Amino acid sequence: MIQNLSLPLLLAVFALAGAAVIFSSIRATRLADIIADRTSMGEAMAGGIILGGATSLAGVVVSVKASLDGDASFAFSNAVGGIAAQTLFLAIADLIYRRANLEHAAAEPANLFQAVMLMILLSLPLCAIAGPDVAYFGVHPVSVVLFLTYLYGVRISARVSEEPMWRPVMTSETRTDEPEDEDEAGRSVMGPALRFAGLVAVMGLGGFVIAQVGGAFIERFGLRSSLVGSLITAVVTSLPEFVTTIVAVRRGALQLAVGGIIGGNTFDTLFLVLSDVSLREGSLYHAVGTTDLYWLGTGLLMTGILLAGLIARQRQGPARIGFESVAMLAVYVIAATIEVLG
Repeated sequence: MIQNLSLPLLLAVFALAGAAVIFSSIRATRLADIIADRTSMGEAMAGGIILGGATSLAGVVVSVKASLDGDASFAFSNAVGGIAAQTLFLAIADLIYRRANLEHAAAEPANLFQAVMLMILLSLPLCAIAGPDVAYFGVHPVSVVLFLTYLYGVRISARVSEEPMWRPVMTSETRTDEPEDEDEAGRSVMGPALRFAGLVAVMGLGGFVIAQVGGAFIERFGLRSSLVGSLITAVVTSLPEFVTTIVAVRRGALQLAVGGIIGGNTFDTLFLVLSDVSLREGSLYHAVGTTDLYWLGTGLLMTGILLAGLIARQRQGPARIGFESVAMLAVYVIAATIEVLG
């Protein structure tokens, strides 16, 4: 039905779906912070697992729908393009947080480990693309390895958060992860968890609509799947991460902001696993083009830059932000320009 809508109605549906996802993510950020306090999970872990996974749901739906329709490039570029866009959002948040470099203030061992894990997860598809074109029951072996690596990484992340083997140097600008209300720890988590689940359902429905509209753009206007996936649906379905990051920074929950982006990105690598399972024509990794591979490299490069910034912890750099934010902005702008002109 969506495929047959006129262009104005198609754009209106796209905007409404995006707005529903964004509004839900705003409410979800506050609930994730409450859940973190009431469960003593900590902002970094709540951002990385609960909030990161929830705000990524719309993107999951887009990639899976694209794979079911047989468009591997759309599915792949939506996943890796979203990782690049979400990493960019941290640089924008750094511009907004004026007290100090965001990566300096949000020092947290769990975020460092998740950034390393993300680089490992992004390297696995590269190995699959360069390796032999094999698939068992329609699934490439690397997808299984990627999924198991993600699960093991989440387990280690929790251990790093609960029992860190080292701690960052505390400065006057370092924001510690402490509950805003000391009484939160004694309250029930059931109510906020149920409301959070309802918001997740709205995000998933919004993602389905966005996938339908993205497919219509490709068919009706002859746009490249990689262009629509990396710069249209990836950015729109990543807007919840942008909103939740800004809201978290405004609330002073800096570990939640950084953890939400990095954790959301690690969860986004599972898009590739689900897309590989959904694509019935063979391996996803051998059905994509060089442009899709370029966005995978871009996401890996930006993550490496972010990790360097988290380790260096520069207090202030150009425009009162860290060198990593300047570099990430430059890398993304260059990548987007090449995609548009290509």
